[in-house]
Amino acid sequence: MKVVAFKRELQGTGASRRLRNSGQTPGIIYGGSEAPVTIALDHNALFHALKKEAFHSSVLDMEIDGVTQPVLLRDFQMHAYKQLVLHADFQRVDANTKIHLKVALHFVNADVSPAVKLHAATISHVANEIEVLCLPSALPEFITVDLSNVEVGQSVHVSDIKLPEGVTAVTHGKNLTIATVSVPAGQVSAEAAAAPAPEAKKGKK
Repeated sequence: MKVVAFKRELQGTGASRRLRNSGQTPGIIYGGSEAPVTIALDHNALFHALKKEAFHSSVLDMEIDGVTQPVLLRDFQMHAYKQLVLHADFQRVDANTKIHLKVALHFVNADVSPAVKLHAATISHVANEIEVLCLPSALPEFITVDLSNVEVGQSVHVSDIKLPEGVTAVTHGKNLTIATVSVPAGQVSAEAAAAPAPEAKKGKK
């Protein structure tokens, strides 16, 4: 994805306020061997880009004064109650250096899992993203979690995810739970519903 930015010379609260009043958002690019650079971005373009999942987990092509460089969105600040982006931070990317980044999880096939089909279970998502380590070229836009074989009483952990080649999950030594399966109270499974009712015992004569 491409992002167009402009260098800004004036800094400080007053300068940032004037920038926002003109329809732009202040930001900064840092990292690598170069010094940090303060920038300005078109607010509306940035606001709509932030709604896209890929903008948060992709290497972005940022163009400044005709020169393009790869960056990652690292942070942004929103106004407390207005639809206003106050600031955005970007980090330069080195193609040969691995990066840490949180990537969204996409859960699929829950409806065909034994837990849901046979027991009408509920699958709860404990986590919607995980942190990964990889080279920029291997960074996935999202990671798919296949729930087609999930059984009742089972939990899905990071170790159960099939990660793309070259991508490692950063779990700090813990096999984190990302989804749990539970049957609602009073729910009758399909197997139990299909079973014949036991015969009533005959009373004594």
